[in-house]
Amino acid sequence: MQKIKNLAYLFVLCTMLFSCGEYQKVLNKGSEEEQYKMAVKLYESQKYTKALRLFEKITPYYRGKPQMERIQFMVAQSNFNEKNYTTAGYYFDRFASNYPKSSKKEEASFLSAYSYKLASPVFSLDPTDTNKALEAFQGFINEYPDSEKLPEANKHYAELRMKLQEKSFEIAKTYYRTADYDLRNYKAAIQAFDNLLSDYLGSEFKEEALYYRLKAAHDFVLKSFDRRKLERIKDAVNAYDKLKRNFPDSKYLVHANEMLATLQKEQTRVSDLVQRGKIQIETKK
Repeated sequence: MQKIKNLAYLFVLCTMLFSCGEYQKVLNKGSEEEQYKMAVKLYESQKYTKALRLFEKITPYYRGKPQMERIQFMVAQSNFNEKNYTTAGYYFDRFASNYPKSSKKEEASFLSAYSYKLASPVFSLDPTDTNKALEAFQGFINEYPDSEKLPEANKHYAELRMKLQEKSFEIAKTYYRTADYDLRNYKAAIQAFDNLLSDYLGSEFKEEALYYRLKAAHDFVLKSFDRRKLERIKDAVNAYDKLKRNFPDSKYLVHANEMLATLQKEQTRVSDLVQRGKIQIETKK
C-alpha cells in the first residue's frame, strides 16, 4: 500500500516538473501561437498568474488582431480573480472602450465598476478608487437602464455614496474637534459641514451634521473677539433655524435651545457695547 502511495507521489511530482518545464520552455522560447494556446489553457485551468505572464508577452504581437479581444478580456478577468482589483478595473474599462460592439461589453462595464468598488478602501483612506467606482457605476446605469444587473449596480452605487458621505462627515467633525487647538478649524468645520449638506441633500447624516454645524458656529462665537461676534451670531442663529426647520422634533433640540439662549444673551450684551461706543463692529466672519 505504501509503495502505491510512493509511486502516486512520484507520478504527481514528475507531472508537475514536466508541466513547469513545459511552461518555462513556451514562455521563453515558444512562438506567439504556442504562447497564446498555453495562456488560454492556463486561464481555463484557473492558473491566472502564469497566464498573465504569457498574455503580457503576446499582447504586442496580437494587438490589432481578432484574438486581442479575447486576450484583453482574459487579462482583465485574470487580474480580477487574482484580486488585483484596481488593475482589473482598468482593463475591463479599456475592454469596454476598445470593443464597443462586443457581446461582453456590458459585462466588462459592470465588472470595471465592481472591481473599483472592491479596491475601494474604508472611508477614512484615499477615496480615489471609490470615486472611480462611482463614476463607472453611474456610466453603467446610464448606458444599461434595462440591464438585469441594474438593481445590483444601484445598490453598489448607494453604498459608495454612503462611504463618501461618511468620509466627508468625519472630516468635518475632525475639524470641529481640533478647533480648540487651532481656532481656524472652526471656520473649516463650518465650511465642511456646509459642503456635506449641499453635496448630499438626502444624507443620512443630515440631522447630526446640522447639529454639529450649529455647535461649531456657536463655539466660534464664544471664542471670538466682541468686535466680530454680531456677524457670527447671525450665522449661528441661522444654523439653529435650519436645524429646527428640518427636524422640529430633533433629539438635539434641547441642547440647541440652550445654545440659542446663549447666543441671544451674547447678542444683547455686544449690541449694548456697540450702542455705548465701547467697541466697533467688524463684519468679517
